Amino acid sequence: MIMSKNDATYHTPVMRDESVEALRIKPDGIYVDATFGGGGHSKAILRKLGPEGRLLAFDRDEDTAAHRIDDPRFTLIHADYAYLKNYLRAYGIREIDGLLADLGVSSHQFDTAERGFSTRFEGPLDMRMDRSQEKTAAQILNEYDEGELARIFSQYGELRNARAVARSIIRYRKNQPLETTTDLLEAIQSHIPAKRRNKWLAQIFQALRIEVNGELESLKRLLRQAAEVIKPGGRLAVITYHSLEDRLVKRFIRSGNFDDRIEKDFYGHMHTPFRKTGKFRVPSPEEIERNPRARSAKLRVAERTDEPYKGEK
Repeated sequence: MIMSKNDATYHTPVMRDESVEALRIKPDGIYVDATFGGGGHSKAILRKLGPEGRLLAFDRDEDTAAHRIDDPRFTLIHADYAYLKNYLRAYGIREIDGLLADLGVSSHQFDTAERGFSTRFEGPLDMRMDRSQEKTAAQILNEYDEGELARIFSQYGELRNARAVARSIIRYRKNQPLETTTDLLEAIQSHIPAKRRNKWLAQIFQALRIEVNGELESLKRLLRQAAEVIKPGGRLAVITYHSLEDRLVKRFIRSGNFDDRIEKDFYGHMHTPFRKTGKFRVPSPEEIERNPRARSAKLRVAERTDEPYKGEK
C-alpha cells in the first residue's frame, strides 16, 4: 500500500491527507475516487477502509492502468467520471458513502511531451485525456471557424483578446496546418504579453484542453450524479485548480444547481442536496514548496443532506 517512487513521479496527490480526512471514511463504506491518476488518493482511502470496505476509481487515461492497485477491495474503471451512475450500477452499487475528485491534469500528462498538454515542450497538439477519442487540439485549431475559436478562448481561457487570437490562428492555417505546440506558439506570437507570458499561454492551453475533453460538462454531470448516489451524511470532496471549475463546484454545493438559484420553502429553509462543511482549504506553504503545481488548488467539502435531489429545473 506504500506509494512507489514511480507512482509519485506519475502524479503527486494534492492535499491528500486533508481531502481523505474530510471524507470521514467508514471502514465498511463504499467510496469513489473520481480521478485515479497515480493512485495517491486511492491508496490513502484504502488505508482507512476495513476488509468489508470498497473503493472504485475512475480515470480516462489508459496510462493509469500501470498503477492499478492490487487489492480485492479496489476496482479501477477506465472511463469518464461523467458516467458514474452507469458504472456503479454495473457493479451492483446504488449508493456510496463518499466521493473524492482531484480535478485537472496529472503531472504525467503535463510532463509527457507527446501528450501536448504543456507549453514547455514541443509536441503534437493532442491534449486528449482519453486517447481513444477522435477530437484533438489540432482538429479544433484547424477546423473551428473564427467565432468558435473566439468562444473557447473567451469562455474557457477568459482572454480579453480572444477574437484577435482566433483571427491570427485562421491566418496562420491558410498557409499550413497547426500540428505541434510550436506551430500554435508561432501563430499567436504577436499576442503573447511579455510580462505575463506563462500565465497567458496557460490560459490558451487550458481553453483548448477543456474543449477537447469536455471537462466542464463532465464535471457538471459528476456533481449531479454525486447528489443522487451519495448517502445522506456522506461526503463530497473536490479539489479544483481554476476559477471555472471552482465556480461550478461552489455553486452546486451552495444551491444544488449551476445558476446559483437559492430555493427556499415557506419558512425560509433552503432545499439543497449538500451542506458545505467549513471554508475551502488551500495547500500549506510546505506542500506548495514541494509541489508548485498545487499552488492554485482549492479543496471544497460538503455533506449530503436528507433533501432529495430532484435535478436542475
